[in-house]
Amino acid sequence: MMRVILTGASGFLGKYIYNELCKAHDVITISRSGASHNLDLAKVIPVLEPADLVIHVAGKAHSVPKTAAEKQAFFDVNKVGTLNLLKGLEQSAAIPRFFVFISTVAVYGKESGILINENTSLEAKDPYGESKIQAERLISKWCAEKNVVCTILRLPLLVGENPPGNLGAMIKGLKKGYYFNIAGGKARKSMVMAADVAKIIPVAAKIGGIYNLTDGYHPSFEELSMSIAKQLSKGHPVNLPLWLAKVLAGLGDILGNKSPINTRKLVKIRADLTFDDRYAREQLNWNPKSVLEGFRLK
Repeated sequence: MMRVILTGASGFLGKYIYNELCKAHDVITISRSGASHNLDLAKVIPVLEPADLVIHVAGKAHSVPKTAAEKQAFFDVNKVGTLNLLKGLEQSAAIPRFFVFISTVAVYGKESGILINENTSLEAKDPYGESKIQAERLISKWCAEKNVVCTILRLPLLVGENPPGNLGAMIKGLKKGYYFNIAGGKARKSMVMAADVAKIIPVAAKIGGIYNLTDGYHPSFEELSMSIAKQLSKGHPVNLPLWLAKVLAGLGDILGNKSPINTRKLVKIRADLTFDDRYAREQLNWNPKSVLEGFRLK
């Protein structure tokens, strides 16, 4: 049994990790509410108990910033929150043996690509990706200085019960009948089951390293939307022809934020974006479920 400190325990992935680890370990949670320590890491340096493993999940995602203040919020949560956690561990004399940081494939700054691996340069310029790069660097440096085994998990779209973000929006759209695929929805995107991420953490923590985690299949929008529609007892999702999508995207370029689509978004939606998880399979014996097989609506 290990003593584990888990940040972001009340979030989507944090709940999966907590439910998995509490079966065999003593888990101390940090969140804004409902946790062992109720606090905002972006504003508070925590006082912490010694632990064998720290899993830092807390972070800001799933929103598109429109103002300078909204952009800064990503750095406040993802960078400053990380720095405050590290200061809290130091000041509490609670240096762990292992540290796991939940990062994102957004750090690569790519909108298209096939099987992008961990050696790819980190070129994100958006507030989310850039703030996660800065957090990765803070943690890597701190762990090296403190002789702590450091693991960074770069995750794509997370799949599980009541998901946030784009997947949650897809499910809602399919339920209400307003979701549509564009040009057949053939673009493939990397995804991973949140439950599989939770299960691999104790293994990855003791080995260390930087890993992309995916389901290894990388479903298309069409495949994923068809799977969800079938579970909802809905018909085949509507397909928007490319010519019409281009017209709507052109109008969106004129209307700005009032439009759900513009030319840039259309290009992004139609592009394959997949990540290579072979390193995790080799080093961690990573063997996840296919999202299409494992994802079930509750």
